[in-house]
Amino acid sequence: MVIEHNVSLQPFNTFGLDAKAKSYCNITNEAALIEVLKTQSNQPIFILGGGSNMLLTKDIEALVLHINLKGIEVVNETDDTVFVKAMAGENWHQFVLWCIEHNYGGIENLSLIPGNVGTSPIQNIGAYGVELKDVFESCEAINVNTQDTRTFTKEDCKFGYRESVFKQDLKGEYIITSVTFKLSKQNHSLHTDYGAIKQQLQTSSIENPTIKDVSNAVIAIRQSKLPAPKEIGNSGSFFKNPVITSDQFKTLQSNFPEVPSYKVSDTLVKVPAGWLIEQAGFKGKRFKDYGVHKKQALVLVNYGNANGNDIYDLALLIQKTIKRIFNISIETEVNII
Repeated sequence: MVIEHNVSLQPFNTFGLDAKAKSYCNITNEAALIEVLKTQSNQPIFILGGGSNMLLTKDIEALVLHINLKGIEVVNETDDTVFVKAMAGENWHQFVLWCIEHNYGGIENLSLIPGNVGTSPIQNIGAYGVELKDVFESCEAINVNTQDTRTFTKEDCKFGYRESVFKQDLKGEYIITSVTFKLSKQNHSLHTDYGAIKQQLQTSSIENPTIKDVSNAVIAIRQSKLPAPKEIGNSGSFFKNPVITSDQFKTLQSNFPEVPSYKVSDTLVKVPAGWLIEQAGFKGKRFKDYGVHKKQALVLVNYGNANGNDIYDLALLIQKTIKRIFNISIETEVNII
């Protein structure tokens, strides 16, 4: 266990922001994690995963624990189902590709989502009609204060739209060390009706897609819309799609008849935040060295030398403008630090 001081976090966040960590420790095994939690209990702790879902607006005056636990294993299986355990430091997309290579189905729609396995339950990541909770079996986590290990079931996690118990009641109390997924081995249930997947498959002349075909379609769609963080600093979708009441939606639709929507329930409707932001004139707009991506209005970008407060101020401006024009509040999906 080595603790470094005054370490730049620029290589460890997908916005590429040069915030400093007061102290930094790279965690590669659970024993080291437990040791550092015990011996450094007198100082604040900051947990860092893949760095893909946060906006650093300041230096971190805490001990940053960078969770780099690695490993993937099958822990149980039947003729139809397999339970795969992945350690928290595994790259999410590489894990998806590993599952597809072994013909394990269920997470192909979540291809190319940035970040690591350990943070996937915190956010209940989702895309193209699939959410993490759909394939989640359990996760193991270590209590920051007691160092006890606890197994969380799906019910324990209280999953919601980009929400979980780890963002609410237990925020900051546990460090996820591994996640176990329940995946299919045959007769895969494919989700191809959401978004542009069906169109992408038709373009590729694929009539009977495999899970790999679906993954390739999702990758192609995402690459056509979203900038790679290595090329332009970003954190993927910055805002959540707002869910409003049916009455609110009727009022919105009367003023903006072309507004797209997705029915959530008999009383709730989801409106694409990207559409709202684009209609408000922000898509492709650049402010010095930061702005809104030209292909996807949900993505805020760092063109090279912006700081976190620049991007945060832009996010606030977008939220204020959307509220003024549409009378809708949009929340950030990215964690503001």
